[in-house]
Amino acid sequence: MKDGHEVLDLVAPLSEAATEDALLSEFAQRILQWTSADDADILVRSVGDGLVLRACTTAPEMVGRIRLGKGMGLAGTVLTTGRNIIVRRNLVGHRLFAEYPGLDETSFESALFVPMRGGARTEGVAVIRRTGPWSPSPAEVRRIERLVAAGSSIWLAYRAGYVTGSQSSRLGALSEVTKIITGSPYLEEILQLLVNITAQQFGYLVCTVRLLDEEHGELVLRATQSTAKAYQRKRAIKLGESIAGRAISANRAIVVRDVQEEEEYIGHDLAVEQGLHSMICVPLAIRDRPVGVMSCYSGEVRDFPPDEVEALETIAKQAAISIEHAKLQVRHTLMQEMHHRVKNNLQQVVSLLRLQLRQSHYKTLEEALNDSLFRILAISSVHDLLSREDLDHVGIRTIAESLVQHQQQSFLMPGKRIFFLVRGDEIRLNMTQATQIVLVLNELIQNAVEHGFERTDEGEIHITVEDRDGEVGVWVSNNGDALPPNFDPAVAGHLGLQIVENLTRGLGGTFKIGDVFGWTVAEVKFAKEAGE
Repeated sequence: MKDGHEVLDLVAPLSEAATEDALLSEFAQRILQWTSADDADILVRSVGDGLVLRACTTAPEMVGRIRLGKGMGLAGTVLTTGRNIIVRRNLVGHRLFAEYPGLDETSFESALFVPMRGGARTEGVAVIRRTGPWSPSPAEVRRIERLVAAGSSIWLAYRAGYVTGSQSSRLGALSEVTKIITGSPYLEEILQLLVNITAQQFGYLVCTVRLLDEEHGELVLRATQSTAKAYQRKRAIKLGESIAGRAISANRAIVVRDVQEEEEYIGHDLAVEQGLHSMICVPLAIRDRPVGVMSCYSGEVRDFPPDEVEALETIAKQAAISIEHAKLQVRHTLMQEMHHRVKNNLQQVVSLLRLQLRQSHYKTLEEALNDSLFRILAISSVHDLLSREDLDHVGIRTIAESLVQHQQQSFLMPGKRIFFLVRGDEIRLNMTQATQIVLVLNELIQNAVEHGFERTDEGEIHITVEDRDGEVGVWVSNNGDALPPNFDPAVAGHLGLQIVENLTRGLGGTFKIGDVFGWTVAEVKFAKEAGE
């Protein structure tokens, strides 16, 4: 999902808007920014199923003053039909065009009209205009639809929570808010919407969601609306050591009157720093099967009245169903993607075998087959990891550990005593980059074993992984045989280094190898891509 970061970036500023008008104005500005358009308008359903202009980036003074009757113009047609309309050129000459009184649109040549849906009903229309001709591709249209849908969800959630005047009505309205949240098929978006809107509607200082990692028996932080980086980096917590774990075990909400004074609470220093006091932990479960936990914190010592607890439990139940649905969607999508990847990987195997056929340095057929076997096992390890990790992403450090295990079990030469160390960040990659980096790591580890310890019988191989603001660095170092003087991989490099060079180029990255303080260090750097 290439627009995933844009959608998540949309959540915070819209959820923090002080008024509905400010929210819609910010929404229009974001659409303008992401579509490189010349104008973005938001029209909202009004009395009698007409439309009223609520946000405009080129003529904000017209907001609230322009109204269209039912079914009037292109926007009115979109409101009625619930379907996009694309005008690629001659906007004012379109048969459905209706002039906005007091607004000059003659400078615009093209436009895209996208419905803003709330459940089964269209509640508004987003209008994106350009001064020149515009023929958006299907992919571009889908991207804009997704951004509009995300913004619409936040807007309608805001409206549902704040239209009512009393606290009890607001809590009841939150049940409707969760219906909007659970309409998203994307897990990260669901979680981020959940924490942002819940915190906003109840006035919580911090709201977090941790999901259960059943394999490790841990609750892993997956979403928070807190902007404090220290809070966002909070570690995973064991089920048996936390209040959140107790809420899951008991399958009921647990209230802590003041976390700063509660001995069982993990993170007193951060609670004091952020001014956190009362907390409620609400389990996310489906038919008594735990999925995770939502924790909400107030900035003062307070009680959580029964109607508030009930509303949070309703949100938690619907959110758990939505989370499970999103995971099923991911599995279905990944199964389709896996078929595609298997085909591509088989083609990679064929390419690698053809490269090896051109090499004449193999002494025996067994040596050549072993090389081929290890490269094929390296590709298969990605698919094995994919079935055990977080479904849609795999971690580089886990990949490296798996490759080291294969090397130690199957391909380490007798008499060699080599110590392996894998360290650094567990950087998660999408499937495309994971497949490429596993082959890169495989070649570098195998190169370190075969050529770094051709004469030396004992030593160390270190694999280090780092993420520096989106740039991934991978280093494979060994203290075995030194590189020849003036070693140039482009001239003296064997098949393995050629493969690394080609794959790194495919990642859009850089590769170099050299001597650093007596160690042979191979370095690969590339930019991390968003998830698929």
